[in-house]
Amino acid sequence: MDLELSDEQRLIAETARDFTDNEIAPRARDSDRAASFDRELAGKLGEMGYLGAPVAEAYGGRGLDYVTYGLIVEEVGRGDSSMRTVVSVQTSLVCGSIERWGTEDQKKQWLPRLCSGEVLGCFALTEPDTGSDAASLRTRATKTDAGWRISGQKMWISLGNVAEVALVFAQTDPDKAHCGLACFLVPTSSDGYSPQEIHGKLGLRASDTAAIALDDVEVSDDAMLGEIGDGFKVAMSALDSGRYSVAAGCVGICEGCVGASVAYSTERVQFGVPIARFQLVQELIADMIVKRDAARLLVRRAGILKDAGEPNTVETSIAKLYATESAVECANAAIQVHGGSGYVDDHPVERYLRDARVTTLYEGTSQIHKLIIGRDATGVNAMTPYAPSD
Repeated sequence: MDLELSDEQRLIAETARDFTDNEIAPRARDSDRAASFDRELAGKLGEMGYLGAPVAEAYGGRGLDYVTYGLIVEEVGRGDSSMRTVVSVQTSLVCGSIERWGTEDQKKQWLPRLCSGEVLGCFALTEPDTGSDAASLRTRATKTDAGWRISGQKMWISLGNVAEVALVFAQTDPDKAHCGLACFLVPTSSDGYSPQEIHGKLGLRASDTAAIALDDVEVSDDAMLGEIGDGFKVAMSALDSGRYSVAAGCVGICEGCVGASVAYSTERVQFGVPIARFQLVQELIADMIVKRDAARLLVRRAGILKDAGEPNTVETSIAKLYATESAVECANAAIQVHGGSGYVDDHPVERYLRDARVTTLYEGTSQIHKLIIGRDATGVNAMTPYAPSD
C-alpha cells in the first residue's frame, strides 16, 4: 500500500491549509460564540471546490480521489468542525448519493449547484426514535396518483434549516422492513416541510442543526432516488463515505491540538522555564502525536481502498472509531497542557473538545463501529435480535 502523496495532492493540501488559516480559523471563535451559521463562508467552500470534490467534473465537481478529499477535510476540520460538517454533509452524504443513485436528470438538476455552493443539501435519515436502526423508520411515504405523500419527523439533521434540497428517507411498506425503504429528493420549499433549529448544543454551535416535520409533503415519482427498497442501500453507502470524512476531520482536530499545545508550551513560562521543559507536558504532547499519526494512517488506508474500488466498510469503521475517540482524547490533553487558559475560548482547544465529542455519536456511535468490526472478525452479527437457539 503506497502511502506517499503526489505533488498534486500536496499542493491541494497546502492550498486547503492556507484557506483554512486565512478564511476559516479567523471566524471560528466568533461564529461559535454567536452560535451562528456562516452561509457566506459555506459559499466560499463551494468556490474553492470543496463541496463535491470527488464528484465528476461533468456534474460540477473536481473529480478528485478520496485520499485527496480526505486531505481537504482534514485541513477544514483543523480550522472549524462546523465548517467541516458542511463539507461532509454536502459532499459525502448528499452529492455522493445523488451521483451514485440518481438519474441523469437528477444529477444535472442538483449536482452543479450543490458542488458550487449555490444551494445546500441535507440528509434526513435520523428520527426522534430511530438512530442506528435505520430499518425502523417511522416516516411514511404513501403512493398517490401524482407521486408520493411523505409524513413523519426527522431529528438532528445538519443543514436542515438552510438546505434547499433534502434527501428524505421514508418507509413505503412497514411489512417489508428495510426492503421497503425509499429515498426522495425533496425541495425544502415544498408545502409541509417545516424545519426548526435545535439550540443548546454542546459543540458544533456554528453548524446548523434541525428537527424537521414532514406533513403530507407531496413529491412526484421522479423525486425518488433509485427504486423502492434502495433507500437502505443509499443510506449505508452514504454513511460509508460520511464516516470517512468525519474521521478525516477528526485527524484535523488532533493536528490542531498538537499545534496549539506545542505553541503554548514553548511560550508559557513557569518556574523560570517554558513548560515544554517539563517531562509530563512532553508526555501529553507525545501521546497526541501518536494518536494523530495513527488516525491519519487509518484514514489514509480507508481512502486508498475507496480509490481502488475495494471493500472498505470495516476499514472505514476502524478509521472513524479511532480518529473520533482520538480527537476527544487529544482535545482533553491539549486543555491540560494549556491549564486554565485552555478552559476559555482564547485558545481553540476547548472548542476542539466540545466539537469532537459528537463525532463519537453520529454516523454510527463508537459502539456501533465496534460491532461492525466484531462482526467482521467473528462472523456473528450482534445487531440482530437474539434468539435462545443462538
